[in-house]
Amino acid sequence: MLTVAVLISGTGSNLRALLDAADDPDYPARVVVVGADRQADGLEHAEAYGIPAFTVPYSAYASREDWGAELDAQLRVWNPDLIVLSGLMRLLPAAVVDAWAPRVINTHPAFLPEFPGAHGVRDALAAGAPQTGASVIVVDNGVDSGPILAQERVPVLPDDDEHTLHERIKPVERRLLIDVVRRVATGELDLAAASTPASHTP
Repeated sequence: MLTVAVLISGTGSNLRALLDAADDPDYPARVVVVGADRQADGLEHAEAYGIPAFTVPYSAYASREDWGAELDAQLRVWNPDLIVLSGLMRLLPAAVVDAWAPRVINTHPAFLPEFPGAHGVRDALAAGAPQTGASVIVVDNGVDSGPILAQERVPVLPDDDEHTLHERIKPVERRLLIDVVRRVATGELDLAAASTPASHTP
């Protein structure tokens, strides 16, 4: 059984979907802990399922590195097989990424490498893109630049605003995330292999 830690900042809709999936005895992964960088509303989902939770408030630390060191210490208490960034609105320090790589994955509301960063939905609309999407990636030390594990297109409708488009992307993100975690758990998806750079002939 794959053990999963989920890190959040907000309402935790992807977390809730993963908890619902993991409630099925046939699903091969279990969420063992939920962490947040603030008092996030999504922590209520952990409580509803009786999942332990912790908060490492970013504002309580002098630097991102100090915050990351405490986050890393909290994760090591649970030693999860996989860490899912589910709406964590903060870049992990390189030391944390390096310590857990390639076992950290992230969801993103765009068809990467298109529209990386914190405003992927807004940026797709601003660019006038006819379609965007959702992606699940391995986290590296860049901004949404890690190897892509799964992605799917979502059309941009003429009357879309940021809210309506994001609301149509979210269910796709959830479905992709649940499937990626399942495939990691069954061994169908090898994160180490997925993270190995392809060789290039000079």
